[in-house]
Amino acid sequence: MNLQIPELETLTVEELPGDIVVLRMNRPDRMNSQTVKMFTEYGLAARALRDSGARALILTGTGERAFCAGFDLDEIDVITTMGVREFLKFQETATGGIQGIRHLPFPVIAAIHGPATGGGLALSLAADIRLAAPTAKFSAAFVKVGLSVGELGTSYNLTRLVGPGRAAEIGFTGRIVKAEEAERIGLVNRIVPTEELFDAALVMAQQIAENSPGGVRMSKRAIQRNQEITSYAAALELENRGQALMTRTEDMPEALAAFKEKRAPQFTGR
Repeated sequence: MNLQIPELETLTVEELPGDIVVLRMNRPDRMNSQTVKMFTEYGLAARALRDSGARALILTGTGERAFCAGFDLDEIDVITTMGVREFLKFQETATGGIQGIRHLPFPVIAAIHGPATGGGLALSLAADIRLAAPTAKFSAAFVKVGLSVGELGTSYNLTRLVGPGRAAEIGFTGRIVKAEEAERIGLVNRIVPTEELFDAALVMAQQIAENSPGGVRMSKRAIQRNQEITSYAAALELENRGQALMTRTEDMPEALAAFKEKRAPQFTGR
């Protein structure tokens, strides 16, 4: 893995064995709340990670209090004093950072403890898989501060996870969704004891990293792209082209040979 991360103030990046990376929001004294700087650094981190050769990313918050409590209200005055063009530029930076994480070519696993509210909810929705501690709680709190749920990709991603009716209720009320409900409605994949949360995310990342890198990446691409098209025929076309490309890699014949020989495959990603 070739990981070259720029200097970051609000995030930390840790490289683990097996080409697994951990990205942490690192403002524990402020419940890992977001700032203009943090949104910029999401984009910087995503660009560095994109071509690093990483196999999986674990996304979590530093400390025991929170995953990410949304935008730091101590900085809210920064937003209210912006002109329209300046605010649009900020929005594009913020959405671009979260989009960069969502569009990483390898799987992103969010390990969520404590609040994931507002922009923190949006960030968790950018992950492919969400594991939650019993302490996790979610809120699309934008309406509480005079904004809308049409923020940072939330209206798009939340609707596709829980359906339009539930997304509307959560978005219009700004109410808190606790871990048990989040699991029941499909907002998170499963609940894990708090003390086991990171290890569970790591085990899942390791399971992913054991598979064909090209196969996993093409699988993520197919799942994401097929959320964005409405035609079944177009979905099949995307899948067919992806599978045809995968048969031209070195990893597919290696996987078949390993299966026949009853051994673990040696994937190279070529």
